Amino acid sequence: MECVIALDQGSSTTRALAVDERGRVVAAARRPIRTFRPRPGIVEHDPLELAESSEAVLDAVLSKLPKKAAVLGLGLSAQRSTVVFWDAGTGEPVGRAPSWQDGRAAALLVPLQGRQQEVHERTGLYLTPFYSAPKIRFLLDSEPELKRRADAGTLRIGPVTTWLLWRLTRGGAFAVDPTMAQRMLLMDLGTMSWDDGLLSLFGVPREALPRIRSTTGEWAVLERGGRRFPVLATLGDQQAAAVGQGAGQAGSGVLNYGTGAFYLQHAGTQTLRVPGLLTTLALQRQNAAPEFFLEGTVHAAGTSYDWLKENLGLLKDVRKVDALCRESTERLWVLQSIGGLGAPRWDYRTPAAVLGLSARTRPADLVRGVTEALAFLVADIVGAVRKAGLEPVSLKASGGVSKIDYLMQFQADLLQKGIHRLHEGEATALGAAALAAEKAGAPWARKLADAGVDREFIPRMEPERARRLHAGWLAFVAGQQRLAEELRALGAL
Repeated sequence: MECVIALDQGSSTTRALAVDERGRVVAAARRPIRTFRPRPGIVEHDPLELAESSEAVLDAVLSKLPKKAAVLGLGLSAQRSTVVFWDAGTGEPVGRAPSWQDGRAAALLVPLQGRQQEVHERTGLYLTPFYSAPKIRFLLDSEPELKRRADAGTLRIGPVTTWLLWRLTRGGAFAVDPTMAQRMLLMDLGTMSWDDGLLSLFGVPREALPRIRSTTGEWAVLERGGRRFPVLATLGDQQAAAVGQGAGQAGSGVLNYGTGAFYLQHAGTQTLRVPGLLTTLALQRQNAAPEFFLEGTVHAAGTSYDWLKENLGLLKDVRKVDALCRESTERLWVLQSIGGLGAPRWDYRTPAAVLGLSARTRPADLVRGVTEALAFLVADIVGAVRKAGLEPVSLKASGGVSKIDYLMQFQADLLQKGIHRLHEGEATALGAAALAAEKAGAPWARKLADAGVDREFIPRMEPERARRLHAGWLAFVAGQQRLAEELRALGAL
């Protein structure tokens, strides 16, 4: 039996799986990880927990394989924009890792807003506190120990894939692929190299950063569980999920609903620019031209339900969301901007809001309002793509939150386009595995990049009704943005 292994380190779970030449998952393991929220706006992970959970699930999968199974290679994917600091000499982390959800550097970016267009042209991204560079600058300014190590040249800084490679190879590999490097907000998209101007803008020492290399190739050779096999691909989780969803055709669109929600539309080898959207590296195969996505992000998807459950006590079990939405009798307009409004607005100053509360309002109505808000925010992103004349040729959805049927149907209604929800819940890991199998020369690699369809959601709502609902949403959001500005001007917010 031949197989490849995928290791995926996410915001809430670390997982590994082995896939054989028939496309079957023959071994799998997962381990939850903790998220620390010590103060508002601060979201962190323990770097040692990220590494140890990765080693544990990888070893568990290897132990489940038959002795004669040939491991062709490993594909590694991870959450993007989360950044780890460690000492080059000891290999030990220096402090916790700020998550991609961490917004502590927001104030630092206010005086830099005049550089927004310049940063976007160089990186394909926008100046937001959720990418790595602002977090790095904030911590170098506020943590003397980090600054001391940076000045001494012993500090290493990298995204999660780089940290895991360093740990798995005991310091033998210090590199990053372009999909992860881009999210650091320090890479020039045209040259695929660290940009001197951006390094200077954020005060990041070049020697602390990993070398940028193509997504596929022989990254390292691991020896674990009595086996020896190469790491053949590393990339960001959303890019891996898109590969696992079979989004390799120009114009194909994928929706991934997890901790956040992400829309990616394949643009081939073109660096398309659409106002309000990201020009994102899809991947760069070894000795090949880079491929790109148009991308839009919604910062709170799964975390919206965590908010309902943990902060408000209105939701006992996320699995009940679908039923609660159907029980609801009152529509609430909910601006779920906890963590800020992502694409296409990039607004981190307008607070969350609810419109339509009455004496008849029940918890189910707020659950439905949050669910519909998520669909509206995704519809705003697809609307920006359509405004640029780039109608998606197909839509596929995956991720844990995509299992909410009410959300998927409402999304299809708003977009007036069918959505294929994929059956396999491990699209991210399968995408990483597919790239590893492809690089290994396995003829069966394509089987891994085409998760089967669980259900198709066809629009049921009349087009005019969908248009009016979306117009109402746009008016609601614009009104809340104006109100927030007026309150700030009065010093009341």
